[in-house]
Amino acid sequence: MGAVDWGLAEKVALRSVGREPFAESYHYQSLSRDFLELTALAEDQVADATGLRSLTGSARARVTDRQGWVRANIASFQRLLSPITARLDQHLASNALAPVASRVAGAEVGMILGWMSSRVLGQYDLLVVEDENPEDQDIVYYVGPNVLGLEKRFGFPPREFRHWLALHEVTHRAQFTGIPWMREHFIGLVHETVNSLDPDPKRFLDALGRLATDLRSGRNPLDDGGIMAVFASPEQRAVLDQVAGLMSLLEGHGDVTMDRAGADQIPSAERFGQVLRQRRAEAGSAVKLLQKLIGLEAKMRQYEQGERFIEAVEDAGGTDLLDRAWVDPANLPSIAEIRDPATWIARIRPTAA
Repeated sequence: MGAVDWGLAEKVALRSVGREPFAESYHYQSLSRDFLELTALAEDQVADATGLRSLTGSARARVTDRQGWVRANIASFQRLLSPITARLDQHLASNALAPVASRVAGAEVGMILGWMSSRVLGQYDLLVVEDENPEDQDIVYYVGPNVLGLEKRFGFPPREFRHWLALHEVTHRAQFTGIPWMREHFIGLVHETVNSLDPDPKRFLDALGRLATDLRSGRNPLDDGGIMAVFASPEQRAVLDQVAGLMSLLEGHGDVTMDRAGADQIPSAERFGQVLRQRRAEAGSAVKLLQKLIGLEAKMRQYEQGERFIEAVEDAGGTDLLDRAWVDPANLPSIAEIRDPATWIARIRPTAA
């Protein structure tokens, strides 16, 4: 069965995806046609705005339902977590409680994915294995029921909103396929984090002690990246800080590009942004806790911190200075530099042209 019962994870997620009433609308049929057209348009606009042109061909859009999004992400999770689950399998092989632990882990993963499937609008999936079906690689996903639901609830002009979403997701694809080293560097960081996880129960007990100490001091230890950050060693935290800095830069860059690249064609962009920010802020307390546990709340802060970083860098040296971040992995900002852009500017400017 393994450390995680992935079959159970899929079943739990699919049972908890919920139903979007607007998905039955006749407008649903227009999603695939629009996203095929608007993704291609967005790709050209992003390339013009950023100078990042994909080295792997044109972007491919795929509209999916919540169930399809769940299945795609379970496949990605299995690939991503295979190093740690393989080690856990060895540790649990002789443990009579292993089947129970496997099912509990599967149920937890399923509940998280089921909840997220009702929230996510679009996603660029870069976690691919090169020898798998090429038709399932390098895809820009759009979750049709969720897109349509927001359009109907808030009266969004559909073409504008879909164009706006496409710009954000295509920007992420341009970052990973237009910067030659980015995909390999990012996946290398993720694998470094996963490969270094220690399945020794003693480490988890030690981490729980640190968690209790943080809580007593008035600090929420989940604020900086969810449960994974809590159980990380100091060495792992250093890698997580690199990942956090990179993701803040990429998410901020995605939002800034989304607003700039289609500014003259998406007059409702400011309203779209306000509604989505309000939607995040209005999450109930139970949802807030879940977001903290899985690190999603930290991800939400990445958008804001990344945008502030980019604004400060461009104020200091324009887009030429910001573009230095894409030259070499050593030029990427740490999470500390994201929060204090002046330190990154001071480090990079002496070598800037």
